[in-house]
Amino acid sequence: MKLTPADAHTLIQVRGARENNLKDVSLDLPKRRLTVFTGVSGSGKSSLVFGTIAAESQRLINETYTAFVQSFMPNVGRPDVDELRNLSAAIVVDQERMGANSRSTVGTATDAYTMLRIIFSRLGTPHVGTSGAFSFNLPEGMCPECEGTGEVSTVDVDQLLDRELSLNEGALTVPYYAVDSWGWQIMVNSGFYDPDKKLKDFTEQEWADLLHKEPVKVKVGSNGFTYEGLISKMQRTWLAKDRDGLQSHIRAFVERAVVFAQCGLCGGTRLTQEALSSRINGVNIAECSAMQIDDLADFIRSIEDAGTAPLLANLLDLLDSLTEIGLGYLSLDRSSGTLSGGEAQRVKMVRHLGSSITDVTYVFDEPTIGLHPHDIRRMNDLLLRLRDKGNTVLVVEHKPEVVEIADHVVDLGPGAGAAGGEICFTGDVAGLRASGTLTGRHLGHRARLRDTVRTPKGQLAIEGADLHNLKNVSVDVPLGVLAVVTGVAGSGKSSLIHGYLSGRDGVVVADQSPIRGSRRSNPATYTNLLGPIRDAFAKANGVKAALFSANSEGACPKCNGLGLLYTDLAMMQGVASVCEQCEGKRFTPEVLTYHLRGKNISEVLGMSVAEAYDFFPTGKPHTILGRLSDVGLGYLRLGQPLNTLSGGERQRLKLAIHMAEKSSTYVLDEPTTGLHLADVDKLLALLDRLVDDGNSVVVIEHHQAVMAHADWIIDLGPGGGHDGGEIVFTGTPAELVTEGDTLTARHLRDYVGS
Repeated sequence: MKLTPADAHTLIQVRGARENNLKDVSLDLPKRRLTVFTGVSGSGKSSLVFGTIAAESQRLINETYTAFVQSFMPNVGRPDVDELRNLSAAIVVDQERMGANSRSTVGTATDAYTMLRIIFSRLGTPHVGTSGAFSFNLPEGMCPECEGTGEVSTVDVDQLLDRELSLNEGALTVPYYAVDSWGWQIMVNSGFYDPDKKLKDFTEQEWADLLHKEPVKVKVGSNGFTYEGLISKMQRTWLAKDRDGLQSHIRAFVERAVVFAQCGLCGGTRLTQEALSSRINGVNIAECSAMQIDDLADFIRSIEDAGTAPLLANLLDLLDSLTEIGLGYLSLDRSSGTLSGGEAQRVKMVRHLGSSITDVTYVFDEPTIGLHPHDIRRMNDLLLRLRDKGNTVLVVEHKPEVVEIADHVVDLGPGAGAAGGEICFTGDVAGLRASGTLTGRHLGHRARLRDTVRTPKGQLAIEGADLHNLKNVSVDVPLGVLAVVTGVAGSGKSSLIHGYLSGRDGVVVADQSPIRGSRRSNPATYTNLLGPIRDAFAKANGVKAALFSANSEGACPKCNGLGLLYTDLAMMQGVASVCEQCEGKRFTPEVLTYHLRGKNISEVLGMSVAEAYDFFPTGKPHTILGRLSDVGLGYLRLGQPLNTLSGGERQRLKLAIHMAEKSSTYVLDEPTTGLHLADVDKLLALLDRLVDDGNSVVVIEHHQAVMAHADWIIDLGPGGGHDGGEIVFTGTPAELVTEGDTLTARHLRDYVGS
């Protein structure tokens, strides 16, 4: 696409972008077009699209609101860029999970359940009230037994205490109730029982006071405190919250001490008996919510009522959009927190398809994650629909199927981290192919079928698998080979592998789930690389190793080794600012005077994995860094906070750690996520190395290069949800291409034949 000065008002103009690794980038992007940003992982795509363009658009919009309204909005700092012209309002549709709040479901997140509630309040018989009577999040609709959560909890008292001991002997095993702690002191000084009496000798009243007493004021010394029974306090403070929101040690204790079961009164539906009694055509609202979305759409079509026709039509449009985007296998009662990153992004996308607003900028982060080639075509149609409504669509993506439909392509690189941050190409797809860039050269690249496949050395048998939508599946997963499990979204791949292989002896799972850890955690601490680095600094300088830990003696006293200061501005949004004392270096000035081969500890933690690999040419650090390079993470900084990593990066980090262990079977879940076409070849070489070293590798994957490279394929389907859950093919990729008649077979046949 040739852009002229006369088109300036139709261009987003970026001048001098320097966010993260961007090197003074300037470029023009056509408005009301579909632009795809490509480049290797860490090349600067996200820094340009999300960190610069989207961030500045959102910041400018936020500034138009009053301080009071801004206090409820995320704080977005001004990106490091000289100028941005002709921005329109940006809507970011990312892969962030939709929160682990158990009260949030697919239905509540999309407003489909809200519409369903109104329909039942109008048409349900018997009539039981307004739409609030059908809400499990409002007092008038929630089941009184489980308070709208669908489950009840029972506490195992013997996990809280040791009956053979007295309180003074340390009978309480609940977190925060160790001897001499505040919680313990309040209990032993409460006067409700003798702290020297063994718990097994407590009277019935003493047991009731210990476990169930309602809050009451007691005196400890000269101060007044609130006393509350152990179980009463647990119910109020821990069990009333979502388990995923608890601190890790509290969550582990709760999962050990508390048994969660389906509520007997509402049967897990979360609603009152009155709400469940109201029906339309013999079906109640809980049964509607439990249906697959595509089945629910059919049910809504069967309802005929002139008074609610517009609402029925709106709900039907929403349900059909969810089906069209490949989510017809979900149900409205599915908890939002259980959706994958790709599913969450597609649910968010549906919100915008029916919008009447135009001329906005939609920003997508790898929208094809988790999608089979069959589903990618539908995703492409939706991206084009958004563009054709008069919107600007910016997509960060690696898949060639998405690059092919772009009006405009921006290729960043040439490498990652410090070796990236430059524009390698801008123009149309034909120009990209002819450009000679890494992306251009790989756009038409195809992995070939193996000339010879490896022979299995045994198998792991799965028999009678019926988790979720699996239909009594029995299959042998071959050992000693590269086995790929594939199928359309919702076909049952994860249910089969994570449900029946994970947890077996010798099976190691590296997935994309968040790595539990604070903002202090980074690749150096997570891989145990920091230990030998600290030891090397200590030995070179003749001082204690603890000095070189930002979580210990060497930490800057001002920011406690975080490098940032978090300020609570009361009604205004809290802000994080770089610590002025250490300038974000995290360590005391004394620690920074100690050097190892000319570098201080802060400078070493600022190195990329690739730089550190050369800096530590031998020993344990070299070995660990080599594994990180092998899994394609050479561009990560050693001190980069783990909460900034993508799902694909988290998985590859876990894989690097597991490679150090003695393992027999590796299970990987979409390891190509976030990988450039050129890096997929490196991943295939790594998987081959794992197998050739005597391991078995089982990969859940949609990428056709991985399918073609496999020794064995297990294909599930034929569709998603209740249309899936069956094994539709097992065999070699060559057999699938020549003999298969599944959706996977058709796409793989096209892939290897092109």
